[in-house]
Amino acid sequence: MLPKDRVLAVFEHRPTDRVPIYQAGFSSRAASHVLGREAYVGGGIQQYREARALWEGPDAHAEFLERSRRDAFDLIKVLDLDLVRVAYWRMNERPSARLDDGTFRYGDPESAWYVMRFDPQTELYQVIARSAAPEPVLEDLEAGVRDDEQAAASYEPRPEHFTDAIAALDRFRQQRAVPGSGMGLAVPREPVWLEACALRPDLVARLLEGQCVRAVRNLEAQAPLGLQFMMGGGDFASQRGPFYSPRLFHDLMLPRLQRISEACRQHGMFHMFASDGNLWPVADDLFGATGIEGFYEIDRRAGMDLRRLRERFPHLTLLGGIGSGTLHLGTVDQVIAETRDALAAAHELGSTIVGCSNQIVTQTPPANIEAMMRVLHEER
Repeated sequence: MLPKDRVLAVFEHRPTDRVPIYQAGFSSRAASHVLGREAYVGGGIQQYREARALWEGPDAHAEFLERSRRDAFDLIKVLDLDLVRVAYWRMNERPSARLDDGTFRYGDPESAWYVMRFDPQTELYQVIARSAAPEPVLEDLEAGVRDDEQAAASYEPRPEHFTDAIAALDRFRQQRAVPGSGMGLAVPREPVWLEACALRPDLVARLLEGQCVRAVRNLEAQAPLGLQFMMGGGDFASQRGPFYSPRLFHDLMLPRLQRISEACRQHGMFHMFASDGNLWPVADDLFGATGIEGFYEIDRRAGMDLRRLRERFPHLTLLGGIGSGTLHLGTVDQVIAETRDALAAAHELGSTIVGCSNQIVTQTPPANIEAMMRVLHEER
């Protein structure tokens, strides 16, 4: 079977010749080890690289975009993965000042501004200072939601807007499965929004409605490209459980996820949802009633076990099974054991794509990455 055929087969719950594999994401340092050169992929480091490129001018920014795409695609080919990751983090906002080699200021220094600094060790690009402003309160959310509603009402994406997916299709269409994007649905994790979940659920509902409208229009725009596997979701849980109540999920998230799932079905697409953390308190709604067909970012350490998920929700296609924490902090033997366990679950239960469920972080030992990939290719 071709890689793309394996991926389609697991979503259609058919047997495959081998277990399909993928990786959710790579830090630049981890990917650089794989490619044997500095790799333009990752999280915060890519945002910093883009800030630097934007500061240097249009030619530098075009070079950044081209190199980022090349490295993301070369990583897929070198690792021989069945499912493609088409792009990594972006921050397409030109800084207003360069304070030093790793630090940029954004905004107007006379009014609203913030400063971000890059840390090479962690590959994080984070806010370290900002202009004085009061913390937002519930009363501040109304105007923002109103603006968002207006923007959602006029949102009209076209197929040509999805340049990363188009480039991935040009490179991989004949061999590997290429996913679509723009399907996110999540309550913001800022304290004021979590407060709104309890005190102003009407505002939360209006915000989610705008996200839902965009998601449906995004999938409709990508359907003519031939994309079938639509990646969506949004983090909303820790290892202790969701950040808001199961009742709120049922009342506000469930009906909108159902609409997205139905729109996907109408266009021959599979709706995939991602969140790490312990999702068991909302599992029946999320994995059952919503109609989603795939779950990724499966957090093994939070109790999201492949076998338990597969047995309880037999219609669900699972992606992951290998913990980022195990790769980062475990021994080679522990990595091998966890990789074999995930493959065994996939062989026993089917409908599973195996890989690291989240980012392979910057301090991950190269020997652990090599051990995981060796087992994936030799024993799948």
